[in-house]
Amino acid sequence: MNRIRDLGLIILLILHLHWAPTCSAMLDPVDFLALQSIRKSLEDMPGSNYFSSWDFTSDPCNFAGVYCEGEKVVALNLGDPRAGAPGLSGRIHPSIGKLTDLAEFTVVPGRIMGALPETLSELKNLRFLAVSRNFISHEIPAKLGELRELRTLDLSYNQLTGGLPPEIGSLPELTNLILCHNHLSGSMPTFISQALTRLDLKHNQLSGPIGPDSLPPSLQYLSLSWNQFSGQVDRLLPRLNQLNYLDLSLNQFTGPLPGCVFGFPITNLQLERNQFSGPVQPESSVTIPTVDLSHNMLYGQVSPLFATVKNLYLNNNRFTGSVPTTFVDRLIAGGIQLLYLQHNYLTGMPMNPRTAIPVSSSLCLQYNCMILPVQTPCPINAGTQKTRPTSQCMEWKG
Repeated sequence: MNRIRDLGLIILLILHLHWAPTCSAMLDPVDFLALQSIRKSLEDMPGSNYFSSWDFTSDPCNFAGVYCEGEKVVALNLGDPRAGAPGLSGRIHPSIGKLTDLAEFTVVPGRIMGALPETLSELKNLRFLAVSRNFISHEIPAKLGELRELRTLDLSYNQLTGGLPPEIGSLPELTNLILCHNHLSGSMPTFISQALTRLDLKHNQLSGPIGPDSLPPSLQYLSLSWNQFSGQVDRLLPRLNQLNYLDLSLNQFTGPLPGCVFGFPITNLQLERNQFSGPVQPESSVTIPTVDLSHNMLYGQVSPLFATVKNLYLNNNRFTGSVPTTFVDRLIAGGIQLLYLQHNYLTGMPMNPRTAIPVSSSLCLQYNCMILPVQTPCPINAGTQKTRPTSQCMEWKG
């Protein structure tokens, strides 16, 4: 059998040499055979003709998605990259690890199944690895932590299970980690890369607290929503003052919210549906266009520093006292587009019943400890009761 295999290899190399005069440089035989194995394990999905150019009697460096430098493949982009184009089906062959000069490896959305080959860890020059929106399953290979040059790892929208290996957190050059929409569980590792700017882990089953030093201050994008993270973040968030996107919604975070978070240069602050508690005190007027603190256990008076927010969700908390006059002024002037205060313990809003609220603005005050100064439409999930029972208002003191 070995003699037959060796004979086949010799024939392939002779064919490759025969066509070499048409190439600027002959592709390394190891890379040539690796591409053949990769091709055999994949197929075009109906409507795709990506592999039509992969004719191994010609120069592989002219194949669609194959980029060479000298005799080595340095980038491999599998599939038609045009938006909406059908992808590929099959599996990623372990021979991918033979392309030792590969710096970039991507696969377009399709129906690639099975585990990621552990041989990917042999690609010591790999900087960009993206296999998203396929059906990759099993665990993330811990050996990917051997890719010390890796900058971007995108395995989002797959079927990955198991934990997030600590070895991934130890990648020294990691800039972008995108693992959202999988089935990952367990805790979050500590990330040592001081170049990490994007961390997207939303829609998984990750849990446990996040240590105050687990994430580097270089982060600009942090999305952890739809997980089961817990514990406090009042020591973590102040270190992340370069964030321009923050979404911690739909977790089990507890404790107070640091006032500095409302001064971050972001456009949308999503902290809803957690167990945050305590008063909320921004350090200055909040310029974030949308702030969602709904469905928590926050209490105390509503700070007038929130009156500069265009879309403010404070509903389903335990806020007390009267709504500051600045909110009324901004609402009438059209500066506030949405103000949801329903399901709290607020006792008043200094507003004339005849005041006209702009058609473009939405106000909901339902189910508080007040007689509603104006009747306004509320979302369906606010319920039908206009005011909170007096017994509840007497018991809750903030």
